[in-house]
Amino acid sequence: MLDGLRQFIADIVSPDAQADRTFDDGDYRLAATALLVHVVSLDGEPTPAETRKLHGLIESRFQLDRGAADKLIASAMRVEGEAVDLYHFTSVIMRSVNEEGRLRIVEMMWELVYADGQVSEFEDNVVWRAADLLGISSRDRIDLKHRVAEKQAALPKGPWGTADAAI
Repeated sequence: MLDGLRQFIADIVSPDAQADRTFDDGDYRLAATALLVHVVSLDGEPTPAETRKLHGLIESRFQLDRGAADKLIASAMRVEGEAVDLYHFTSVIMRSVNEEGRLRIVEMMWELVYADGQVSEFEDNVVWRAADLLGISSRDRIDLKHRVAEKQAALPKGPWGTADAAI
């Protein structure tokens, strides 16, 4: 309790304190980022496009600067590597995030799946399972998939034939 009050005061006194804050296991942003890290790691080493997309999504959707996003991603990589299933992450998100926010997280997952221009059955399956655990209906999950696919198809193609990683 006292630590929370200290952090609150530090955040007010120093606006840059937010960037230096660590992300604990109860932080929905850590849980969501761990899901995203899991998605980009499914088909091996993340491509440069997937890495750019991951950083861009974390910075823009969680309103973090580059340094804080790097710390969050590093923490997420650590906890994702220790996890045995998706439930730990989705349960944190379910306790902290409303349906609209959970829909945005699933949309972020689809954006990462489409970042390299290919959708594997493993990626599709993980998003399906995570969406189910997040209480997102099949209809909403599929609508998000189609919306992201259409947006991805409309992006200009980069030198390797994949769409440039725009946010």
